[in-house]
Amino acid sequence: MIEIVGLAKRFGARVLFEGVCLRVGAGEAVAIEGRSGTGKTTLLRCLVGLERADAGTVRVGGDALAAGVSDAAALARVRRKMGFVFQQFHLFPHLSVLDNVTLAPVDVAGLAPVEATRVARALLERVGVAARADARPGALSGGEQQRVAIARALALAPEALLLDEPTSALDPERVSDLVSLLRGLCAEGLALLVVTHDADFARAVAGRVVTLRDGHLVSAPPR
Repeated sequence: MIEIVGLAKRFGARVLFEGVCLRVGAGEAVAIEGRSGTGKTTLLRCLVGLERADAGTVRVGGDALAAGVSDAAALARVRRKMGFVFQQFHLFPHLSVLDNVTLAPVDVAGLAPVEATRVARALLERVGVAARADARPGALSGGEQQRVAIARALALAPEALLLDEPTSALDPERVSDLVSLLRGLCAEGLALLVVTHDADFARAVAGRVVTLRDGHLVSAPPR
């Protein structure tokens, strides 16, 4: 589903990472661990074009993004295939929960508002926040905001889901709920790529764990 080949990112003379290669299949969950500042989040952002890689290629299904090549159409197709859940959620504060989830299906995919609302309510039910559909994000807890962000990321029916530090705002009980939710999505065939500093969460949710260390991905050591 996702194939990363030779990805590299530099900031001036500093090499953040290079030669990164990784494949994530449909229905597979992979976690990327690493200390703060190693480039885990930047790596995720490069996959969807939020950061420009200096070398390498990202392939999602039949579409590819190559570093140094501007292809707006390919970028749009890749973004449709990969949902992104930000660490800080980035929900629109002036919109209701429901409107946050329906915005992209209507404005990007051209879905009729009635159908987009039906899909959004089903997703909010799936992630456990249907009762908060009319609330604004500021009235939600961190865990509730995260679930809305996941619903929003799923609203365009992506083939893969990228999550950046998804446990950072959660207490242990909510982490367990999140593990169950992500395992269910993976069982339905979604490819998951999770960046996390939480080793226990990584091993609970992912079938494979890798570590970003000294600019390279290495297999995480067994516990």
